[in-house]
Amino acid sequence: MAPPIPGALADACSEVVAITVALAAFFGLVFLAAGGAAAGLVSVLVVVLLGAAFSWFLRRRYRAWRYQERHEDLLVARGVMVRRLSVVPYGRMQFVEVTAGPIERLFHLSTVKLHTAAAASDARIPGLEAAEAARLRDRLTELGESMAAGM
Repeated sequence: MAPPIPGALADACSEVVAITVALAAFFGLVFLAAGGAAAGLVSVLVVVLLGAAFSWFLRRRYRAWRYQERHEDLLVARGVMVRRLSVVPYGRMQFVEVTAGPIERLFHLSTVKLHTAAAASDARIPGLEAAEAARLRDRLTELGESMAAGM
């Protein structure tokens, strides 16, 4: 199964590193001025540890999503602690949409949402670059129409 675009993870992690460095410098200077060198050092260490924990969580969350286009269906696997596998037959798809919220737009990412007649079988694939999301939407729409016509 293919993960969402690897460049997206690198972009997100570089953003986390940049924000962590900026926050560490800011809080380090504030606590240095207010409480001395020890307070400044402790605040920098806390911010760096929080940034490292968030980066670790981001990597785990990103790597938890997988999808695979097969001949008659699409597999979508997700989950960090509880793994879930959704199998969506192309012929059952009603429509495919691409969305991008404000955070996704910040990282130039999109989410592909698959809608079927059964609400429980709806699936989504987050973290795709816009071009890959458009390609996947077009491909899934084409396959869905051809499979539905053959039923």
